[in-house]
Amino acid sequence: MYSDQVMDHFMNPRNVGEIENPDGVGEVGNAKCGDIMKVFLKIENDIIVDVKFKTFGCGAAIATSSMSTEMIKGKSVDEALALTNKAVAEALGGLPPVKMHCSVLAEHAIKAAIEDYKKKHNK
Repeated sequence: MYSDQVMDHFMNPRNVGEIENPDGVGEVGNAKCGDIMKVFLKIENDIIVDVKFKTFGCGAAIATSSMSTEMIKGKSVDEALALTNKAVAEALGGLPPVKMHCSVLAEHAIKAAIEDYKKKHNK
């Protein structure tokens, strides 16, 4: 049902935790399934130098959170804004159709954290 990449990111999630004094924080949830994702960003010169997440949810939610944070670390804010849920799912070797909402949550959490950053820094 799940790819090796999904299982790896679920069993060994990357970038778990919080960032003290983050430059941006985004939190989103899905009322239907109960998944909640919170993303913390540390940004210097418009580059994401660190990113952490806390996710309450199923294995696919944790895997998409982990993969999406890996995909934006070291990228510019604009590059991170261009990340799509489809790119996250593809990087994980695909997701079952009933779990695609997890990759959407990851995309939305990152975008919410970037919006928070832009608001705080008048960008």
